[in-house]
Amino acid sequence: MAAARVQCSFQNNLGLLSPNIYSTNSSKFKFISARIPFRSTQSSSSSIAPRALFSSRAADSEFAVGKQQETTNSESPFVVTTPLYYVNAPPHMGSAYTTIAADAIARFQRLLGKKVIFITGTDEHGEKIAAAATASGSSPREHCDFISQSYQMLWKELGIDYDKFVRTTDPKHETIVSEFYSRVLANGDIYKADYEGLYCVNCEEYKDEKELLSNNCCPVHLKPCTLRKEDNYFFALSKYQKRLEELLIQNPDFVRPSYRLNEVQSWIRAGLKDFSISRASVEWGIPVPNDPRQTIYVWFDALLGYISALLDNRGLPNLENAVSSGWPASLHLIGKDILRFHTVYWPAMLMAAGLSTPLTVFGHGFLTKDGMKMGKSLGNTIEPTELVQRFGADAVRYFFLKEVEFGSDGDYSEDRFVNIVNAHLANTIGNLLNRTLGLLKKNCQSILAVDSAVAAEGNAFKANVSNLVEKARIHYENLSLSSACEAVIEIANAGNIYVDKRAPWSLFKQGGAAAEAASKDLVIILEAMRIIAIALSPVAPSLCKRIYTQLGYSEDQFDDVTWNDTRWGGLKAGQVMGEVKPVFARIDHQDTLDAGGEAAAAAAAAANKAPRTKGKASRTQTAAEA
Repeated sequence: MAAARVQCSFQNNLGLLSPNIYSTNSSKFKFISARIPFRSTQSSSSSIAPRALFSSRAADSEFAVGKQQETTNSESPFVVTTPLYYVNAPPHMGSAYTTIAADAIARFQRLLGKKVIFITGTDEHGEKIAAAATASGSSPREHCDFISQSYQMLWKELGIDYDKFVRTTDPKHETIVSEFYSRVLANGDIYKADYEGLYCVNCEEYKDEKELLSNNCCPVHLKPCTLRKEDNYFFALSKYQKRLEELLIQNPDFVRPSYRLNEVQSWIRAGLKDFSISRASVEWGIPVPNDPRQTIYVWFDALLGYISALLDNRGLPNLENAVSSGWPASLHLIGKDILRFHTVYWPAMLMAAGLSTPLTVFGHGFLTKDGMKMGKSLGNTIEPTELVQRFGADAVRYFFLKEVEFGSDGDYSEDRFVNIVNAHLANTIGNLLNRTLGLLKKNCQSILAVDSAVAAEGNAFKANVSNLVEKARIHYENLSLSSACEAVIEIANAGNIYVDKRAPWSLFKQGGAAAEAASKDLVIILEAMRIIAIALSPVAPSLCKRIYTQLGYSEDQFDDVTWNDTRWGGLKAGQVMGEVKPVFARIDHQDTLDAGGEAAAAAAAAANKAPRTKGKASRTQTAAEA
């Protein structure tokens, strides 16, 4: 979003200067003058919506921080957001990772029966966008349309089931930004000041000379910063220092993971400085309402996409209608590089406008490849579209959510990717289902002999599965996505151990009571597979749908499941299983490396995409099982 300017360094943000600081040690970085003609005692309306959408601005010290959970009732939607991704370039794996995680969280919350509003979108204003458009020989609008569409196409490839896709060039969004700006202005928190400093176009921020490299080069982009002198509008961030401190004390879950809270607290304790929220030299942006010669700074603009996305087509595009449709957000998911904007500037902006702050901001880590930082100059970037086309969406989603502890940095290597996906999805899950259905078809004509509840009476396996399902639920709720995956895979591991120990193929050959016991064993394993299909569906939805349909259910029945359906006892006597075929085609890594291997990889990806696509078996039955 503004959020996805992942290349920018936000550690110093020295464009954020207090109006009472008229100079610094740098001769090239100073306020020329400060004028404050816009302060007003006027107070905007403070109508109270069901979720405490607008907070009272009477007596700043009484601002109700950390109280959103108390004002949120059971009918309130669960609103989860990704950053609004900056359209200076096509989507990369970092933006895909955030969005995959958000989609998994949204799908889990829907399983719990909650109304979910999953918001994603693109941030489309700013000098860097205009420069990228010029470089490509297109207009800014044409450029934004093209890149924004590329995000939407990738989200479709990844199976991202979002509810709202917001673009900051949408006229409704621009209306919300103008109204929000006017509200903050009326509260006396915007003033005008002359400003001079060294400016990095790529970071779209002013830099302090002491943080720059030789020749005034930006340490992130290694390009010289230019000296600029502008007459800009500033937001009085420093006014909200105490209230931000109170927010973090009273609501420690506002910043997650917990170790990022310390970082945010240190920023605030160091002292907050006001920051410029307009640009006099940038044309591609939303005009400042009280001075159309300037445009609103992209971050002040883009953050409001979280609110404007809540608008529907039924009412006027205004703040009241937007916030009444779901604000405050339950969860902002972001990369750790934009933590400061979301945990310091954004809540202060909301306070100034009399709006509630989001409940939680979760800053995840970065991705590396083969242990190295990714970069186009190194030729080691991960292209998400290529990855999906080679291996399928389920494989991509599963690997990054299972193998990267959510919140920490994570590494990708192709060898590890193939090994993990084959071991967990093709072997542990896929083979368990395939071998069990094969035995059922051979010995029971693909028909279940007894109810799963009856089959598991007195069997410890049922209790083990139930415990693992509960662990997975807790991990999902705590945003521990990797641990949730691990709990579900443990169910499949337990199932494989159970089958190997019980050897139902041998029991069937014995006939009589042994054969009856074997038929119950197959029902037990297939019930575990049914539960796996639900519990893993937030992470690998297409794979889980294929599993569910092979158990004799329709796709519509899968779409209607809830987390309550993970309780043991779903499969009933007489239910007819579907056609026996692999649900996940094993990836042949050598094929992907050989010349012409792209075709083989594409075939595997196709097999792992459509519910009824045939693929190579993950593992054939042993001679004994046959």
